[in-house]
Amino acid sequence: QGRLAESGGGSVQAGGSLRLSCDASRDTDCTFDMSWYRQFPGAGRDFVSSIFSGGNTNYADSVKGRFTISQDDAKNTMYLQMNSLKPEDTAMYYCSCAGYGGRVWGQGTQVTVSS
Repeated sequence: QGRLAESGGGSVQAGGSLRLSCDASRDTDCTFDMSWYRQFPGAGRDFVSSIFSGGNTNYADSVKGRFTISQDDAKNTMYLQMNSLKPEDTAMYYCSCAGYGGRVWGQGTQVTVSS
């Protein structure tokens, strides 16, 4: 089914930036989309952003204009550039992708934004 591995999380002050990376193993089927989700303590996972096979992107309203999703097909890697971070962006961020075999999830990387 494949494997996804996130990296790049950490602690930053409000207004700062972080770039998350998601490395997909070669056997991971991400035919339909690659996406980022985040989970706040005690809550379910919320959609953050997706990039589709044709290059189109989609963002949650809460991150539009601040976050940018991209991918490097040659490296099987997806990125999430997060600028102007706010304390309410503090969450566990998960990489995910969907293919013919279903949706695959990474283990998550923590992002903490202090005021």
